[in-house]
Amino acid sequence: MIARRWLQGMLGIALILLLAGCSGGKPPLSLAPTGEWVKKAIALQVRQSQEVLSDNLNASNPDVKISGISIKAIEPLYMAHLATYHITGSYNLEIDLPNQKVTQKRNLFDIFLQRQKEGKTWRWLKRETLNSDEEPVWTSYLVRPY
Repeated sequence: MIARRWLQGMLGIALILLLAGCSGGKPPLSLAPTGEWVKKAIALQVRQSQEVLSDNLNASNPDVKISGISIKAIEPLYMAHLATYHITGSYNLEIDLPNQKVTQKRNLFDIFLQRQKEGKTWRWLKRETLNSDEEPVWTSYLVRPY
């Protein structure tokens, strides 16, 4: 009788642990990307925007420098079963145009960075909504480590 109750208790604890492990939870902040990864993701986002603008203007892509990153908030979540971090804050931008240098201070950023399975690389997730009635479409871009 005691062995049966002990076995039931152990099965109950195992079931609770199993359900807690499947509850979704949040990834730990200790796995969040470093400031350097955030900087690289912002640079990727800015470069992508500059390329579209340059293509439309039939101009060359300017040199872009990101500095002064200030992270305001980090929200950990899971997307497609991978640790993802929604990061907001501000940064300074310097653009070298052919005839001038443009500096912008405290530009706001709102990015999603996803840690890949092996933990060595990150991907920038870009949310695009084509129609306000539809669900957003997520596009993933590799953030280069160099």
